[in-house]
Amino acid sequence: MTIHLALIRHGPTDWNTEKRLQGRIDTHLSLAGRARVSGYRVPPAMMSFQRYCSPMARAQQTAQIVFGDGPWATAPELTEISYGEWEGRILSDLRQELGEEMRLNEARGLDFCAPGGESPRMVQARLAPLLQRWVQAGEDVLAITHKGVIRAIYAWAAGWDMTGKIPDKLRWDAVHLFTLDAKGIPHVLQLNAPLGATTQGGS
Repeated sequence: MTIHLALIRHGPTDWNTEKRLQGRIDTHLSLAGRARVSGYRVPPAMMSFQRYCSPMARAQQTAQIVFGDGPWATAPELTEISYGEWEGRILSDLRQELGEEMRLNEARGLDFCAPGGESPRMVQARLAPLLQRWVQAGEDVLAITHKGVIRAIYAWAAGWDMTGKIPDKLRWDAVHLFTLDAKGIPHVLQLNAPLGATTQGGS
């Protein structure tokens, strides 16, 4: 049996606009973010998927707008990557401030990690039991989560070590569709399936 996993990033926040690292800071959707998400339309083929959401406010608010009163379950494993001491900071400022130290850290790819935070590899490890449970349940899943989580799953599926240029450009106003094999390992099926909104930036 092929299990499908569809991932949607939450809508924009004020911190996205300011290019701040959000991580575990529980920000809310901006007014512009709410307006953008209100234009999202989930592809009909995914409407029957089981629905899950990160527990963070910006993801829960996105789920409320996208799903309306429809049910969804909260999965803590879908919480955004932790940026530890860097949360609230701007990445370009950190690069300028830390110089070579930051360059070497970013060159670690999957093991890039903020002080007191998580690496993408650590995110993959905390997601693995959840993906395995979904496979065991035999259910297709549509999840609203975060950029760091989607990038971690994409890297796992694409065999990308997160060094160098990303093999595929990911849009953040789109659905990213994967399959899960019998061990819960993700594989890319379709990236950037449109949601009926314009492309969003931010981090």
